[in-house]
Amino acid sequence: MDTTPTIASESFPYVSAEFRVGDFAMRYLDESTAKGGSGFTLLCVHGNPTWSFYYRRIVEQFRNRHRVIAVDHIGCGRSDKPSRNAFGYRMADHRDNLIALIDHLGLRNVILVAHDWGGAIGLSAMASRLDRLSGVVLLNTAAFPPPYMPRRIAACRWPLVGTPAVRGLNLFARAAVTMAMSRTKMTAATASGLLAPYDSWDHRVAIDAFVRDIPLSNDHPTMATLRELESSLPAFEHTPIELIWGMKDWCFREECLSRFESVWPHANSHRLETTGHYVMEDSPEETIEILQAFLSRVSAATPA
Repeated sequence: MDTTPTIASESFPYVSAEFRVGDFAMRYLDESTAKGGSGFTLLCVHGNPTWSFYYRRIVEQFRNRHRVIAVDHIGCGRSDKPSRNAFGYRMADHRDNLIALIDHLGLRNVILVAHDWGGAIGLSAMASRLDRLSGVVLLNTAAFPPPYMPRRIAACRWPLVGTPAVRGLNLFARAAVTMAMSRTKMTAATASGLLAPYDSWDHRVAIDAFVRDIPLSNDHPTMATLRELESSLPAFEHTPIELIWGMKDWCFREECLSRFESVWPHANSHRLETTGHYVMEDSPEETIEILQAFLSRVSAATPA
């Protein structure tokens, strides 16, 4: 029996729905106990090396008032994990899958909640569906060509040793459960949940692919995708935007936050001074509180 839809069910007791992407199953949570359908749709898009599990507190806190959808990109979480020969694993591939899911579900009144690679993927998808967007909440991410390459990530791209370390020893995902935290120590149960889908060489294909999809030259195919996204950012000028930033993040540093603030002067910024990269794990209460206040403001400003 296929147990993929309920990986980590002990700490994440939701059964994933399935959306077919060609020959593969892209899985996602679609949770709501709200009555009347009057709330927003919180579309939660994860990065690398996390999965929909990263947003479990948002599911818990908001499913009784809103519809919460948390995707697992192909190769991640409970979704199928095809080989590099069978699936492209470029940012554009994940963007196109997300657009297809948005259209398939007919999503409206979307609040995009995105972290890490999820920011670039989610924003590029919503840029082509702006009429369905009600707001954006970003947690330590980027939507433009990388202004720098952190050494710890660059090491995972070294010839001969990078892929064996990431896919063979699982060093990237295992390191993240400690290196992506700052103010708190991740519990063993949380670490186990984050790592659960990535238990073999074959199941770590997307982790390695995301690392290698960071473009450092103009001839990398994802450079053009990121430049296109960057050029689309002014189109969000009338969209309510909340930027929640862990200031102890060594990956998406303050430079990235400043880039967003320069293009979106209307955005609200929250600098969490002692928080690391895994914002939802390091400062869950503050993040939930900010998100709740944001939803209340956007709701109050939305015509009935």
